[in-house]
Amino acid sequence: MRFTYTLSASLLAFASLVSASNVIDLDTTNFDQYVGGDRPALVEFYAPWCGHCKNLAPTYEQLADAFPTDKVVIAKTDADGVGRELGSRYDVKGFPTIKWFPAGSSKPVDYSSGRDLDSLVGFVTKESGVKSKIKPPAPPAAVQLDATNFDDIALDDNKNVLVAFTAPWCGHCKNMKPAYEKVAKAFSSESDCVVAQMDADEAQNKPVAAKYDVRSFPTIKFFPKGGAEPIMYSSGRTEEQFIEYLNEHCGTHRTVTGLLSETAGKVLTLDTLASSFFSAKLLERPDILNKAREYIGTLTDKKANVSAEYYVKAMERVLEKGEGWVVKEQARIAGLLASPSLAPTKLDELKVKANILSAFAIKKAEEAYDAAGEALGDAAAAAKQVPGQVRDGVDQFADAVQDKVKQIKEEL
Repeated sequence: MRFTYTLSASLLAFASLVSASNVIDLDTTNFDQYVGGDRPALVEFYAPWCGHCKNLAPTYEQLADAFPTDKVVIAKTDADGVGRELGSRYDVKGFPTIKWFPAGSSKPVDYSSGRDLDSLVGFVTKESGVKSKIKPPAPPAAVQLDATNFDDIALDDNKNVLVAFTAPWCGHCKNMKPAYEKVAKAFSSESDCVVAQMDADEAQNKPVAAKYDVRSFPTIKFFPKGGAEPIMYSSGRTEEQFIEYLNEHCGTHRTVTGLLSETAGKVLTLDTLASSFFSAKLLERPDILNKAREYIGTLTDKKANVSAEYYVKAMERVLEKGEGWVVKEQARIAGLLASPSLAPTKLDELKVKANILSAFAIKKAEEAYDAAGEALGDAAAAAKQVPGQVRDGVDQFADAVQDKVKQIKEEL
């Protein structure tokens, strides 16, 4: 009997510890004790039957646990029950309604940001100056715009800028955020193709949003370099769709991983010259090199010029060191690209070089493929002319050639 009593008492004590909450329940008898004193207070006016209130409850508990109770009050009151009078006093017309009471004041400020933990924690920290126990989230990858820097960034004549006009409470904005952040990170190395975001529901930013006819969230607009009028973005909101749009409008070659694609740095005319150079006779190669140099002189795009110079450098190295230089250089670059510690700019530089070097071997490989195909045809024809064991030997040779043709084709 004594054992049963002790066990029951222990279970009750444990249950009380588990159910302990740092959210203070307020009513008319204790409201003034906690609100308007030497600590600021965040008060949620809720109703037990309210679905949004029920959804907020776990987050609100986390919020209360995030701040020292001797510095900030995190409280709630049933404004449809014991706190009905308080709800009337503070003109509560919907649930949940959240209000901030500065220290020493009974005049609240309405909370109108998001109901996620990061938004609530950020608000309390900003208003109270008290740091939370929660590790702050990593800074956003998207460039943050407001009324003070919008023109300097979005209207920069030398930049293409994609701007997402969002609101903290917007569900579609929250759903889009992970993909948009990944895209911003993928384009962080592109100095003239910027992925940006603005809280268009913040008071100081509303005039900017109105100027660009932002009527719903998220509204996404592309601001081209050169001062052209912004373009409404109407494609999908996946990473792939954002990246496809930016590559098309910025002239970039990014992939969803943030790495450059196989086309980055390639110049079609120089690709053709590089392929011809590698398959040409030794005495013909200097003429092709000169053609490449002449073509570079016609280029005006800075990025294209940087890539073009490497085509010429590669041709010069082949003239000096032979065709084996290309294979060795490809192997060296492949090894460097596998390093996890490369800076993004170095990674881009090496990927462009790897792409350009691939052009030098294309025609050689095509010639090898054609030659292998011809050999296969000859073997098949020869097999028809001989009987028995000899034919078996020719068939084996034909099979070997066919396997080689397949291998070469796959490499192409």
